[in-house]
Amino acid sequence: MEFFCYHRDRPGSVALRHDLLEEHWSYMDRYAKTMIARGPTLDGDAPTGSVHIVDLPDPVAARAFAFDEPNYQAGVYRNVLLRRWRNTLGRTMWDFTGGRTGGNRYLVLGLGTGQAADLAVPPDQDELIAYGPLLSDDGTTWLGTAALVRALDTDTARAILTPDRYADIEVHNWQFGGRPS
Repeated sequence: MEFFCYHRDRPGSVALRHDLLEEHWSYMDRYAKTMIARGPTLDGDAPTGSVHIVDLPDPVAARAFAFDEPNYQAGVYRNVLLRRWRNTLGRTMWDFTGGRTGGNRYLVLGLGTGQAADLAVPPDQDELIAYGPLLSDDGTTWLGTAALVRALDTDTARAILTPDRYADIEVHNWQFGGRPS
């Protein structure tokens, strides 16, 4: 089962996040083989959150992943969005042909209710790094869509989702995560 996890930073937690960087990476290293995508959201150079898309056995394992994370335990994060997710592209971020650098990268998060939207992969698949629906724990109810995309700007990134089908669409600067090579 694939899960989307977005930890949002608490204001004023950048120093604590920095102090815990090695603990965070060591924790994530335990999940390396099941990781589909990962990386921080940013405001300039300052982190504002942390995205992890991971394949885990069940919702219990996903909650343990999200809430045992060292930054969460230490109070870096103000909240966590954890949802089942379907890997519509069928690949990891490391398979993205656009590479780790170059261009603007975004997390696009559409939160919705009602009839599912944007289940099919958008036509410009070459710029998609990860894409899929957010689902309830049992996988039967559509709750939105999450995408990682390379785009010219935030408006272009936002345009991959159908605007009137979501209660809100958030766009955050994002970069490939993990230990520096």
